[in-house]
Amino acid sequence: MRQPAFWSLALADITDPDYTHVWVDVLPAHATADPAAWARNLFSSAALPRWLAGVIALRSLVGPRSRRCEAFAVRRVEGEEALVTVDARTVDLRVGVGVDEERALVRVVTAMRVKGRGGRLRSLPVRISLVLLMRGMIARARRELSGVTR
Repeated sequence: MRQPAFWSLALADITDPDYTHVWVDVLPAHATADPAAWARNLFSSAALPRWLAGVIALRSLVGPRSRRCEAFAVRRVEGEEALVTVDARTVDLRVGVGVDEERALVRVVTAMRVKGRGGRLRSLPVRISLVLLMRGMIARARRELSGVTR
């Protein structure tokens, strides 16, 4: 029996995170094994709840031009994992989206570094949102990337 091994670009980029969370789900039989496709699908504006997409759109309108439409872009792909990075005033967030085709698993790993005084309290909405929303986002991506319609 093989020993389980775990590694993530999210944890390599933020080596001592203030907050982490891991989600694991089954890779559907006919779904793509491309981690960048999974990451793009998970964080597409269609995948996000409308209220969250609205907040991000509003933030991009008042934010610097260089950061518009970059909020959840795939920054790097190594092997079976894509890395999404978000650097904000109060937190740095890394999301590793991995696809293990051999074991038929999809995993999403988040690592967050809090910045400044009171950062834990200001990051609370982000942490709660991730926990509440990611399971539904993964389920929607599974349906969409495997061609299953509801």
